[in-house]
Amino acid sequence: MEKIEHATVRTNGINMHVASVGDGPDTVLFLHGFPDLWYSWRHQMVSLAALGYRTVAPDLRGFGGTDAPPSAASYTAFQVVGDLVGMLDALGIGRVFVVGHDWGAMMAWYLCLLRPDRVKALVNTSVEWFPRDPERKPVESMRAKFGDDYYVCRFQEPGEMEEDFAKADTAKLIQLFLTSRDPGPPIVPKDLGFSGMTKLFEQHQIELPSWLTEDDVSFYATEFSRTGFTGALNYYRCLDLNWELLAPWAGARVEVPVKFIVGDQDLAYHIPGVKEYIHGGGFKQAVPNLEEVVVMEGAAHFIQQEKAQEITSHIHDFIKKFSSP
Repeated sequence: MEKIEHATVRTNGINMHVASVGDGPDTVLFLHGFPDLWYSWRHQMVSLAALGYRTVAPDLRGFGGTDAPPSAASYTAFQVVGDLVGMLDALGIGRVFVVGHDWGAMMAWYLCLLRPDRVKALVNTSVEWFPRDPERKPVESMRAKFGDDYYVCRFQEPGEMEEDFAKADTAKLIQLFLTSRDPGPPIVPKDLGFSGMTKLFEQHQIELPSWLTEDDVSFYATEFSRTGFTGALNYYRCLDLNWELLAPWAGARVEVPVKFIVGDQDLAYHIPGVKEYIHGGGFKQAVPNLEEVVVMEGAAHFIQQEKAQEITSHIHDFIKKFSSP
């Protein structure tokens, strides 16, 4: 960890915090999700740097040390991809290997869709590429499928979830998110909220899993206590706006070489229809150069931390086929 360097890069009108380590001819760009930071890729960064790669992991806009524009409309795929392209330009990096998780996986898909010229290959985790539904907006679809108390629906109203999160101990809230192993859809009754769920979690608290330390939780809690959660929540508030803006790319396919990894206990893998889509040919049709799909047994959502060494090996085994000699 002490080898990782930190810098602030000006890109696309914002200041972006970028962590990096290693010095090789090929760069691996890591993109984190929610509620996460560059820090989630710490294990892979150091390991791949030791294997001869330059590794770069920004805090995405709205997270950690990167600026958080106040408007929810400032968090579309176009702005985030613009941040990433500008960051690569500022660092003098051309084409990269991309590795994403959760919202970072979504932004990785969008980067590959919009700027495939900057991507050598993609290793994505947890969230598959799903073709745009031309008839129904994403939040409307989720509300119809899971109800108003589905977490994504609860995240939509500006200020409401921030107020709820503020009632909870941030460290316990982070621990609740990172250690949850319920593969069912996250339902958050309004009268309970995440703050109430955190209190229940505290009453039945068990020891941290071996892959997560008190120092790790403290790192996240310190950062989110400082920044708040609005920037992070704004990604969810842009779901429908992304849908509208991406209409010209309806039916477009992701053409870069791809490896996809998901845990068999990941809540994203258990969304109705997802397994059939991944394994039944739909995924391959939308991503024609999908070369590998890996389902890791006993792994939940935060797979790059829970199964750190295995994920590093999966990444390296794939990208070395496309690496510089």
